[in-house]
Amino acid sequence: MPYVSGSRRKFIRNLSLSAAGFYIVPRHVLGKGYISPSDKLNIAAIGTGGKGIVNLNLSYNKGAENIVALCDVDDRQSVEARKNWPNAPYYKDYREMLDKEGKRIDGVLVSTPDHMHYVQTIAAMQLGKHVYTEKPLTHDISEARLLTEAEQKYKVVTQMGNQGSSGDDTRKVETWIQEGVIGDVHTVHVWTNRPAWPQGIPTPKEVEPVPKEVAWDLWLGTAPQRGYNHVYLPTNWRGWWDYGTGALGDMGCHFIDVPFRALRLGYPTAVECSVGSVYTGFFQEAHYDDSCPPSAKIHIQFPARNNMVPVEMIWYDGGIKPKRPAELLPDEAMGEWDGGIIFEGTKGKLMAGLFGRKPTLLPTRNMNEAALPKAKQEFVPRGSEGHQTQWTNACKKGWGTYTSSAFSLAGPLTETVLMGNLATRSYAYRDPSKKGDSAYAGRKQLLWDGKNMRITNFEPANQFVKRVYRKF
Repeated sequence: MPYVSGSRRKFIRNLSLSAAGFYIVPRHVLGKGYISPSDKLNIAAIGTGGKGIVNLNLSYNKGAENIVALCDVDDRQSVEARKNWPNAPYYKDYREMLDKEGKRIDGVLVSTPDHMHYVQTIAAMQLGKHVYTEKPLTHDISEARLLTEAEQKYKVVTQMGNQGSSGDDTRKVETWIQEGVIGDVHTVHVWTNRPAWPQGIPTPKEVEPVPKEVAWDLWLGTAPQRGYNHVYLPTNWRGWWDYGTGALGDMGCHFIDVPFRALRLGYPTAVECSVGSVYTGFFQEAHYDDSCPPSAKIHIQFPARNNMVPVEMIWYDGGIKPKRPAELLPDEAMGEWDGGIIFEGTKGKLMAGLFGRKPTLLPTRNMNEAALPKAKQEFVPRGSEGHQTQWTNACKKGWGTYTSSAFSLAGPLTETVLMGNLATRSYAYRDPSKKGDSAYAGRKQLLWDGKNMRITNFEPANQFVKRVYRKF
């Protein structure tokens, strides 16, 4: 049965208010997390399987910190975590965990499906807890903006789980671009081999019995009511709009993070896309509105920033890649297995892989000839492997301590990533009162007012800025 307490109605009301503004609960009422006498951080985890167990192990850091509470809606996913930390109380409802264990908790790991990131993260922040939230930071653009503002409001240490932002090569690329090694960058190509799960498929019609280990209503959370089907769990939820954010949401915060920080990008001004079609018969195009498309190509425009020229970023997924640069020899690898990044500047090109790995000037022989500047920003101990430890150390030092992907950067980055999904969903949007091409009025360049979070030339697109939450 879902958790019910006398404070649940108030808890839900507070979260609803926070989505419109901010519901601020005085800290003297809620209390703060405390550092234990051993100076270890007391960590709770919401989501313990998959990436959750990875984040737990790296944050625990071989006993450097304490794991004091665990929460998962699927007992099958929590087996390893419960075995590793048998003394940590285990819950299925994150609200019950925060309610009962809040005074013992200093920081919270959120490693759940995308549609639950915001409500779980803001709930922890309202209690004065430091938060580490998996990528993408949120499911919706409006949620990302709210968490960016919440970091300043609640003054807690934050980190998004795009570990490449702590990587050494990300620091190198950032310096090389900003030092003008390839001149003024005007175009960036970014691609991934994802999705590595089914997309562009019909919604299952069969309602199956809910496994006894799964609290299905809690798993659905903010998403619309739907009967249980095994196709969604444990990981294929990424390909369904109600829960995930597709290939772009999964990998965009890793790949786009590199050019986003290197080029000091802000709000985009326009976006357009094309997506892969699915046919079920001869000239019988399928329309699977619940599922993300099998592939997409997205163009995002950014204005000039200070002394930097306007930039076009082009995203490719589902097996689509950009044209090989003329400077790259026929047998030389373009990017790596996961995908890649190519910066085009007025003085040359720069290629890199996931997390900006192996940054390489093109043609590749230039790497032997160029005098490359050393990274200006301080390296994170252990690089991307130290991303969680950087957060735990910052939590112990307190508000204002630097982290690589604090929400002040991760929030705007996530907005840009989700802008691509807004274009994708607008592309698929159909007006049932129209026929032919006119039924797809969203298949055009969409103009974005970043400050006010609105598409100004296609009103139906704005429904994808913010969801309506289901009560649960």
